[in-house]
Amino acid sequence: MSVPALNRPALSVVPDRSVERTVDADVYRSVFRRHAAGVVVITADAGHGPVGFTATSLVSISLLPPLVSFAIATSASSWPAVSTASSVVINFLSADQHAIAGRFATSGIDRFAEPTRWSRLATGEPVLDDAPSFLRAQIAHRFAVGDHYLVVARLATHTERREHESLLYHDGRYAKAHHV
Repeated sequence: MSVPALNRPALSVVPDRSVERTVDADVYRSVFRRHAAGVVVITADAGHGPVGFTATSLVSISLLPPLVSFAIATSASSWPAVSTASSVVINFLSADQHAIAGRFATSGIDRFAEPTRWSRLATGEPVLDDAPSFLRAQIAHRFAVGDHYLVVARLATHTERREHESLLYHDGRYAKAHHV
């Protein structure tokens, strides 16, 4: 009994043209510039006034219990408050809110001054009034990792004010997703 031949395309061998390089600061930045990430503003208050910073490092970790993590530089102006705060608010931004993201990424300014609209939750944390959605979370762990701290937080509540298209950061600028 004969088996019919399969019509398969011929295999081609493409030479490996990649160049393996040591990951230094320039390579690190270059690689992660090409990795799109969601943009949030994380706010907190450890008793000395509100602080906040723009983050692209938010990661969902666990469903049970509901845990997220984010990274913050030890040199960040918000780190002293985040290092002692018991809770944070993760403010999600819509695709048209790049000005807010830029303000909370700027050093040396009062990020909560006009035109920032903010208030306090009943539990005391600062929240951005224009954030379309936010999570309130209790800080569970802080791990020193290189020149940053990895903060793990247990989600407590979620508020959805309106549906929104997420703000992204890609290739050194703010962007919005285009579905394929």
